[in-house]
Amino acid sequence: MTTALKPLRIGPITIDFPVVLAALAGYTDLPFRLICRSCSAPYTATEAMLDKQVLLEGKLRKRMVRLDPADHPVAGQIMGHDPEVMAQAARALSDMGFDVVDLNFACPVRKVVSRNRGGALMKDPRLALDIVRAVRAAVPERPVTLKLRRAFREADTDRESFWAIARGAFEAGAAAVCVHGRSVEQKYRGRAEWDFLARVKREFPDRTVIGSGDVHSPADALRMLEETGVDGVAAARGAIGNPWFFAQARDLAAGRPATPPDLAEQRALILRHYRLACETYDARRGLRMLRHYSLQYAKMHPRRTDLRNALVAVRTESEWLSVIDAFYGTG
Repeated sequence: MTTALKPLRIGPITIDFPVVLAALAGYTDLPFRLICRSCSAPYTATEAMLDKQVLLEGKLRKRMVRLDPADHPVAGQIMGHDPEVMAQAARALSDMGFDVVDLNFACPVRKVVSRNRGGALMKDPRLALDIVRAVRAAVPERPVTLKLRRAFREADTDRESFWAIARGAFEAGAAAVCVHGRSVEQKYRGRAEWDFLARVKREFPDRTVIGSGDVHSPADALRMLEETGVDGVAAARGAIGNPWFFAQARDLAAGRPATPPDLAEQRALILRHYRLACETYDARRGLRMLRHYSLQYAKMHPRRTDLRNALVAVRTESEWLSVIDAFYGTG
């Protein structure tokens, strides 16, 4: 059965398919974004970057802000707690060529929250909105979006802070909000509240609302669109190890079966990812990155446990390539 899906709009940007790649710490660097693009991802986001990292010249900034002509439209995601510094970082991202500036008010990691960044902003609407207004003023030519969670604490059942931030952000000119259906305190435990996503969309029928949380498969993405009415879905953990997620979602929406890639296809993509990582960084870092990613790609392999055990033991490029040959064939 064909599902007619509307394009996703973020300010003046029209994205042809409403299932996009979420920002993922440790994963959504340029090589992985390009891999997802090759599998029909229509929109991507960087890993969350500290505002000060964006402003500080050095290897870390070069690694995190890399762009490629094939990776547009793309959002640069930043987090911090000083409106002026966040505004400066947003200006820098715009000057670099990022299409969207995304503000992370959702990260639940303890070291982030303890420094009053990320999800900590969910308990400080006044500061969150000061940041939104400062960033909007700094980059009037770019859409500004926010990543939020439904609350800071599980006990915050009235969601008062969420509504204050969401309403204030839209009033300040934010182009979209991406809402994760868990609290900051909950992190990734339990189920995401899709009912809350539906409520957000009902509250803001003429605004762009993107849903997040428990999108483990392409079918989940389409189900979230149907059940909640959100305008788009951000695929996070579901796309890790399965960058074909986006092509599969398109297939399902078009009434076609979401056929998983065979071992030859998996091998070709893994080796392409490796080449991209080596070209973007260097051979040593490229190998380290692909050892990391390979453990996720192994989730699709029929001998998952054996493959993961073999990958854990890898130390050199030749050992890694031998494992790939042994489990995926020699091409």
